[in-house]
Order: sequence, then C-alpha cells, then structure tokens
Amino acid sequence: MKPTRRTVLLAGAAAALVPSPPATAAPRAAATQPYASYWYPDSLPSGTPGPGITWRSLKSWRAADDPDLAFNAASVPLAPRFTPAPANPTARAGQARIQSLVSFGPTSGNPSQGSATADYYALTHWAYIDELVFWGGSSGEGLILAPNAPIVDAAHRHGVPVLGNVFLPPAAYGGQLRWTRDLVRKDAAGRHPLAARLVAVAEAYGFDGWFVNAETGGGDATLGADMLSFVRELKSLAAAKGQRVTWYDAMTVNGTVSWQGALNGQNEPFFRTSDDMFVDFRWSANSLVTSGSRAEQLGRSRYELWAGVDVEANGWNSSVRWDAIVPKDKPHIASVGLYRPEWTRNHLPANGRTPGDFHAADDRFWTGRSLDPSRPDGTDSWRAPAVSVADRSTVTSVPFASVFNTGHGLRWYEDGEVTSDAPWNHLGLQDRLPSRRWVVHTDGQPPAVNFDFEDAWRGGSSVLVDGELSRPAVLDLYATRLPLTAGTVVELTHRTDTGSVKVELAVATAEAGTPGAAPPYTYFPVESSGTWQTSTVRLSGLTGTAHAIGVRLTPVGGGQVRWRTGGLAVRTVSRAPAAPSGLRVSAASGGDLRLVWNRAPGAVRHYALHRLLPDGTRRFLGGTCQRAFFVAGLKPEQGERAARFELRAVGELYTSSAPVTLTHPW
Repeated sequence: MKPTRRTVLLAGAAAALVPSPPATAAPRAAATQPYASYWYPDSLPSGTPGPGITWRSLKSWRAADDPDLAFNAASVPLAPRFTPAPANPTARAGQARIQSLVSFGPTSGNPSQGSATADYYALTHWAYIDELVFWGGSSGEGLILAPNAPIVDAAHRHGVPVLGNVFLPPAAYGGQLRWTRDLVRKDAAGRHPLAARLVAVAEAYGFDGWFVNAETGGGDATLGADMLSFVRELKSLAAAKGQRVTWYDAMTVNGTVSWQGALNGQNEPFFRTSDDMFVDFRWSANSLVTSGSRAEQLGRSRYELWAGVDVEANGWNSSVRWDAIVPKDKPHIASVGLYRPEWTRNHLPANGRTPGDFHAADDRFWTGRSLDPSRPDGTDSWRAPAVSVADRSTVTSVPFASVFNTGHGLRWYEDGEVTSDAPWNHLGLQDRLPSRRWVVHTDGQPPAVNFDFEDAWRGGSSVLVDGELSRPAVLDLYATRLPLTAGTVVELTHRTDTGSVKVELAVATAEAGTPGAAPPYTYFPVESSGTWQTSTVRLSGLTGTAHAIGVRLTPVGGGQVRWRTGGLAVRTVSRAPAAPSGLRVSAASGGDLRLVWNRAPGAVRHYALHRLLPDGTRRFLGGTCQRAFFVAGLKPEQGERAARFELRAVGELYTSSAPVTLTHPW
C-alpha cells in the first residue's frame, strides 16, 4: 500500500482508567477523562506503551468490567429513512451507494463525548451516506476501534449505520502476523471466541458491526482458511444481532495479502460471507464491470461493492475515473467507497480555521461547485455525491424539531442568549439537518446560504441567508413524510438582521413534479422583525402528508438581506419530558468530575448540564445523549464553598424537564 493511504495515529494523552465506585459509595476514584475504546485482539506489543496510550486485549474485555461503557455507549436507535424525488436529473435512487471511511481523531486520546474546541470534523451530509466506517488503528496503540457515542448517535439520527474498524496493518506499519492469528484463533470447540467478542462489543456500545481489514502479509493457506472461518462466524453472529460485516479487499483465500482491485476468485469467498466489500484502489473500469457481473451471478447486488476513491491527500482535486463507477448516461457500475473525506477539514490551515471555513469546504465536497444540488455545475471535474446519489431523509414523525445545530460551535446559545462562551464539539447534540444544501428556487440571483456560527437560537449555529434579493427566493429546508392533522402547527424561529423582507412558511403535500423543481408549496405568512421571534403557523386547509418544508423570502424594496432561522418545529402538542434522577458524582479529582444519573422515563433527546453560579446565572457545561458526563477544570467562584449543578432532560421539541440538582463541595 502507498504510505499516503495509511496514517499511523500516535497522539493524545490519557491516564489509566480506574473503575468507578458503586453509585451509593462516596467518590474515591480519580476522575479520569473517558476515551473511545481500542484493543489488540489478544497479545500486546513488547515493551511499554507510549504517553497517553493504554494497551488492552479484546479477549479480556467484558461489558461488566468496562469503566467507561456509560460514556461510550450510543443511545440513539438507527432511524428509518426514505428517498424523496431526486434533487436533480442525474441523482439516482437504488443504484450506487456511498461508504465513508473517516478518522475523526487519533486512536488513543479520542474523547468519548466531545471536547472544548470547535475545530472538528462535524460531518453533516449524512443524506448521501449508506455506511460510515470509524477508521483508525495503529500497531503502537491498538488495532480494533469502537466508534465513540456522539458519532453513532448523530449517524443513527440520520439513518446511517456505523461500523467499528478491525485493522491488521501491513508490516511496513508495524503489523505482526501474530495479531492476525490471535484474531482468528479457535477454541477447543472449534469456535472463534473473538468473533463473539466483537459482536458483544458492538451490541454493548450500540453501533452496527465491523469493517475487517486484514493487511498483514506473510500468511499461508491455513491462515486464509482460518480467516474465512472467522468471518463466516462473525457474520452469522452479527446478523443475529442486526449487525453488519464489511470485508476489505486485501487478504486472499490463500492467506497472503494481495490487493485485487476487483471481485474475483481470490476474495469471492470473503465477499460471500460478508454484507459487502471495499474494492481496493487498484480497480480499473473493466475490473469494476466484471466485478459487478460476478456479484450478480452470485445473487448479490453490484452495489454491495464499494469502489475505493482515495481523497485523503487531494479531496475534490483527486483524479477519479467517475464514469467507471457512476456514469451519467447508463446504470451505475458499483458503489463508491470514499477514503478519508475529512480532508475537507484537514486541508485547511490549522492556525485559524473556523467552523464556517470547514462547512464551506464540506458543502463543496458533497454538493459540488455550484453549492446547489438542484443545479449541478456540469463543468466541475469533481463529481460530488449529490450529482449521482439521491439524498435521503429521516423526518417521518411528529413531533419533529431542529435548531440547526451542527454539533460544534464557538459558543452555546439558549433562547438566543449565550450561556457558555467556550468553543465545543459533540456530534451527539447534532440535529437532523437539511439534506439538500442549499437548494434555492428563484428567478433572480440566489443568495448565499450557510450555517452561521456567530449567532444562534439554541446550540451553536443557525442558517443564514445573505445576499441581494431582487426576486422571491424559496429555500428548501426539509424533505419530510409528516402526517398532518387538524391540530398540526409549525413553529419557525427566525430573525431579520439586515434589510426588509416578507417571510412565508412553505409546506408541500406532494412531491416536486420533476427532479430539481420546487415542490408544490402552499405559503403561510409569518411576522418578521429584527429580534428573535417564534412564529406559530396553523396549517389550515392542508391534509394528508407534508412532503417538504421551506421558507419563501420576498424582498421589500430590494437591497441586501440578511435573514436567519434558528429553529423549526412541527407538533400537535408540546409536553415537557420527565426529569432524570439520581444525579451523583462517581469520581472526582479536584475540578474534574465524572457525573452519572438514572435515565429519565419516556422519550428524551439529550440531557443538558448547567452550573448554577453564586449570582444566580446558569452556565452551560455540556450535553449528552448518555447517562454519564465528564466535566474538567472546574474552579470555585469567588466565595463559593460548593459547586451546584442542574441536570435536565431535553425533549424532541427542545422542551426541558424540571432540574435534578447536585451540590459538590470544593
């Protein structure tokens, strides 16, 4: 393999993890930062681990003994999704799919629940992705990675399954064949214990299966047979738990590593025992055609083959033979496996890159140079996913709400006010976001539309429409399948910063007539002013199902307009969730605390933790979908003898429960 395709991830700083005491005991353990989990199959490297690295054996893992499980276990179930009418004539449903292999952070030292920086790969274009692989692993840290909970929760909210990674690296990257043998070893009964252990990890952590990448050379036919037996057992056990297995085109049936760039007799048995296969970058136009035909002869779909596209180094400047994978004038040949699309963040200068810079680059990558999936730029050499693949949505039930929170920000806002001025990231707090960014229907010059991080209603971001409006402009926000009743109302939270504009809520009860056209909207006027306001609209006269929701902005007098929306909700009634209980400190080290609690009964979107300051104000400390949270670096305020905390459950409509409180003496 070329060195540019593998990164040895040696970074971070983690202390040894100490089990928390029972909930009824006084906190005695040190409050260490929880991190995403990683393991070797069994035997550990010789010597001692580097700074911040903890060597662990998967064979020794048990859920009951995992001190960080409450921090790492995802809680959002995988949402069903649907495919609306395509955004443009070349975007297709039911053909090529997108797999994304992403390294969100280092193998070691990757915080379980976000961190205090906005500089993060906050993936938002889930609508085009069918499978996310939590990429990583290194010979010096660990080879088996479980994705951290925020990523799984965000992906599941958008209907995307997430796979952990089993990476047996090439010898050039420190790979040792003994680790491959450890993984596939059988017990006295002829079973593979680590196959069962992998399935147990995925079940306990709440993710969807495993990506198996065996690239350590030097094996023989016996090892190849053992690996095939292992994958077969892994697939059987995984399927029983609703999990998936993806095979990487590297090891062949004779136990050697020889990347085929195709589905052929050397790797077909592994494909037959997996859900799908990542075809190595060595593919050719002809090999993809023959691979697709071979898959169909096996009774499988050709779109269960991911043709690897390496974008780690050059992103949208990568040279890709797109017509060999997703031709415009005939059926797609295979699916697309995007290797390391986090280039959209990593290629930006590390000194000073902002969330806005990242999302501008990410929109360019996923949508294309036009930045409007309904109007692709035919001269763009980068064939963005939106050009070929139809977007999907999970907005299918009421209540539904979004505050357009991308999962990171420069500050934290509540009701338009800053309640924390610290930057942050936590993908588990990300909303279900608009799938078509950004489609604007207008006869005039379309304004710019972006996520904006300089102001928000809740969370860290809002949607900003900015530009000269000479004609009415309709912004598509959500493709939906929401049932409408006599009591259905829509709440739009918005503000006009510059200019004068007439604002209307747009709701369609049918699909667009042709790809790329505006849905047949009905418009409802809402008041607009220079301050945040929430307009409540009753959908009088509409029945059936809402297929799309947007806004129409009509200029009043022309000129520059800056208008933003900070929230959208569709509901019949609004109820506050029940409160959690049992908030307690399970471990403490000065100003570092591990907090745990009992889940609130009923539906909860996430939990929000605040600190109540001596002057009566509340400071946001963080939010999570889990029932545990780590806070670091707290200090006493002037004259404060104890820290006071409030924990609330937050519902789908962003209504909050009554607080459960905790006082912790300094």
